[in-house]
This record gives sequence, structure tokens and C-alpha cells, in this order.
Amino acid sequence: MIRFLIAIIGVAIAGGIFFFYTKPAYDSTRSIASQISEYNLALDKAAELQKLRQALLSRYNALDPNDIARLQKLLPDHVDNVRLILDLDNLASAHGFTLQNVSVSGSRAAEDSDTPLGTIGSNSQQFDSLTFGFSTTGTYPAFLQFMESLERSLRIVDLVSLSLSPANAGVDTKLPEPVYSYSVTVKTYWLK
Repeated sequence: MIRFLIAIIGVAIAGGIFFFYTKPAYDSTRSIASQISEYNLALDKAAELQKLRQALLSRYNALDPNDIARLQKLLPDHVDNVRLILDLDNLASAHGFTLQNVSVSGSRAAEDSDTPLGTIGSNSQQFDSLTFGFSTTGTYPAFLQFMESLERSLRIVDLVSLSLSPANAGVDTKLPEPVYSYSVTVKTYWLK
């Protein structure tokens, strides 16, 4: 009888040890093992991304720096109003024009983002635009050459509006060609 009682107490103690210590310790090691496998997967993904990054970096470094500079000028990754206006002023001065009354305005999307009635859903465009206007004075053939130079420039520029009026109206001068006053609005783009 004592043996039977000792056996039952031993089984009860073994069961208590199993349910209160062994099983929780075993469950925690299984959860830790699953976390370790998740971390190993994350490390494998990080190693793959590092290899991909190195491959892309080597491809980027193989590009000609002049081509990269041209791409940056074509579609920059930031807004640089001053550089853009200086580039246009240099282009205009090459044709005998000076830019006057320069005005810069942001994109319509940036202005609409402050209002509660914006677009529905997220804005998936990867670029934004900048509109600016200027006025200048000169002969029509020179202005035509200026606009052709602007068209051939690397920077993407859309002509939004153009108006011209005689600059020397009411003045009785004997110039070889008439002089006009031009008001131009253009839109340019940049990456977000």
C-alpha cells in the first residue's frame, strides 16, 4: 500500500512538474524557435537586398557622370526655382532678351492638399509640377529662336500660355523689325 501511495504521489509530482514547468518551458522554446526562423528569413531577405543594392550600385557607377547630370537636369528630384530661373535667364540672354516680372507658383496638387475637398484616394503620381511666368521684349524672329532653344533644352518645359502685344505702340520709330512684348507661362516637372 505504501508503494502504491508513493507511486501515486510520484506520478502527481511528475504531472505537476510537467504541467507547471516542462510544458511552459517547452512552449516558450517553440515560440522562440519560430521567432528565430522568422529572423533567419529576415536576414536572408536582407542579404538578398544587399546583393541587389550592390548590383544596382555597380550599374549606377558604370553610368557616365555626364549622362547622370543630364538626367538630373531633365527631371530633377527636387524643386530648385532659382536654378531654373537662372537657366532660363541665361538662355534668354543668349538671344538678347531679359526676363522681367518672374512669378513662380506651386502645383495645383500642393495647393489642393490644404483644402478638405481634395482628391479621393492617394496621389500616385511620382512627379509634381511648377508653373512660372515671365515677360520679355524683343523682335519676333529672336523670340522664335529663344523658344526653339527652350524646346531643345534638356529641361522638360510645357508652354501653358503665350501672349504678345506690340511694345512700341504709338511710337513712330523706323526700326527694321517691330518689337513685341511677350508674356509667357510655362510648366516644368520634378520628381517627388
